[in-house]
Amino acid sequence: MVSERLREIAGTLRSQGNMNFLDPATPEQISEFERKNGIRLPEQYREWLAFSDGGELFLPAGCQMYGAAHLPLIDAADGNRPDDAWVVVSAMCNGDTVIFEKGSGRFAVYFTEEGRLDDSLVYKDYFTFLGSLYDLLGIAEEEDDDEDGEGSEESPDDE
Repeated sequence: MVSERLREIAGTLRSQGNMNFLDPATPEQISEFERKNGIRLPEQYREWLAFSDGGELFLPAGCQMYGAAHLPLIDAADGNRPDDAWVVVSAMCNGDTVIFEKGSGRFAVYFTEEGRLDDSLVYKDYFTFLGSLYDLLGIAEEEDDDEDGEGSEESPDDE
């Protein structure tokens, strides 16, 4: 079941840019993925997969979301993370990854080339991450540049 909160987030994402949501994963597919990989996905991420099992947000240069049943699949052993406490679930257009921390449900952007996390880009949960994606990708700044020739100095909201 998709919560009203996720419906609102998806509606906001749709209004902000070009999205490619995929078919949902079934609860059985999500559970099977978790069993095969020996991980438990955070509840909000499970809900996202039941809404869109992967997808692409803010095309053409945005974020590739991985799925539990649809390609590209989440790779629980992907090395683009700080350590085994984290799982990669998405890739940003610049090669950085979006990861979640096992147990806590926190999501973060991991700077793969630098091999580090930035505390300002650690989010308490998946919905908070999704809500910040528009600003994180700098789309608002690009639109400001288009309108008045100057970008915004604001940083992503990491509530």
